[in-house]
Amino acid sequence: MEERELKALEIAAKSKLTRKGKSWLVPSQSVRGAQYTVKPDPIEPLCSCPDFESRKQRCKHIFAVEYTIEREQTPDGETVVTESFKVTRKTYTQDWPAYNTAQTHEKSELQALLYELCRSIPEPDQYRGRPRLSLADIIFASTFKVYSTVSGRRFMTDLREAKGRGYLSKVPHYNSVFRYLEAEALTPYLYDLITTSSLPLKSIESAFAVDSSGFSTGQFMRWLDVKYGKEEDRRMWLKVHLMCGVKTNIVTSVEISDGYAHDYHFFKGLVARTGESGFNMKEVSADKAYLGGENLLVTLRHGAIPYIPFKSNSQVQSTYGAKSELWTRMFHFYNLHREEFLEHYHKRSNVETTFSMIKAKFGQRLRSKSLTAQINEALCKVLCHNLCVLIQSAHELGIDAAFDNQAAWRYSRGER
Repeated sequence: MEERELKALEIAAKSKLTRKGKSWLVPSQSVRGAQYTVKPDPIEPLCSCPDFESRKQRCKHIFAVEYTIEREQTPDGETVVTESFKVTRKTYTQDWPAYNTAQTHEKSELQALLYELCRSIPEPDQYRGRPRLSLADIIFASTFKVYSTVSGRRFMTDLREAKGRGYLSKVPHYNSVFRYLEAEALTPYLYDLITTSSLPLKSIESAFAVDSSGFSTGQFMRWLDVKYGKEEDRRMWLKVHLMCGVKTNIVTSVEISDGYAHDYHFFKGLVARTGESGFNMKEVSADKAYLGGENLLVTLRHGAIPYIPFKSNSQVQSTYGAKSELWTRMFHFYNLHREEFLEHYHKRSNVETTFSMIKAKFGQRLRSKSLTAQINEALCKVLCHNLCVLIQSAHELGIDAAFDNQAAWRYSRGER
């Protein structure tokens, strides 16, 4: 049984399918409140979901309706339709001893990895003022604070324990931790630490996915609703753009923008930084928002095949002449070998899993007030996620999670 059929059984068992004339309304599993219209014709069924639009074959929503409906033919030729629900559950193998060990030792091992990662940070010279806390201690305290997800006052116990283990040279005041996150000088170091924390998995990851997701803040803005002609307050949010490996969900590069920035323009930078870090990229998958000749070309230049689906109005010939050879080849590959293309493209769902892991563990809301602090807090969440992935990979895959202390600090030299 295919994966779509297994998901269809789950939809038929747990969701409410509504009959509307000759059609059925099937709720979406990924978009809350969304529904797809299914026409369960035995010969040419139709569905309004993107999967059916791309493949032109039975999707999980069509299978769900077919599993829900059982047609029985009576002796006089009348068709009787009955509804039935079939329950199934798909299970995945899990190395439970390794998983349990990683989870029960995660907090202590994360401190050790974070200390090892921070101790190679070059300390900038100080020419005046009171002696400040070392930059390594500042980044350690700020990142560990985000990992704890507790208030600054309650976090002081963790800082004292970290000082007792030798991870801090001095215990900072809880208000000082908040001020550290407001420092703009901290941002380039956090970007570089995220990249450096992904390097132990270079030998494992070769397929990558790109996407973005929003993190809400505690600030609001005035918004004019044109449809209803009234003003309302809406929460402001930042958008995190990242590239991750599809096997371990390690984040290899990241960018932060305002909530309304277009995703397309961040693709080139994410792919370029992942390639420059030494990852052997073989394929990169992303949704239609990233479709463009420049993004296809930059992926190919780094030795990877771009699996970005074409839009319904995409053409080989434009009003300005013929498209590039790369565009034409990928366009024909997408149309003539759709199943093979989608098999690679659907690895993109792993980047959604990455965002789900970050938000579930460290929260989907940014607590900081200023914009700089919010950016640094979001980067700390990603860094904490990478360290947790390394710990899990060390126990399950047996990789060595040690860092190269001779790493070049490009961003500290102003190259970012």
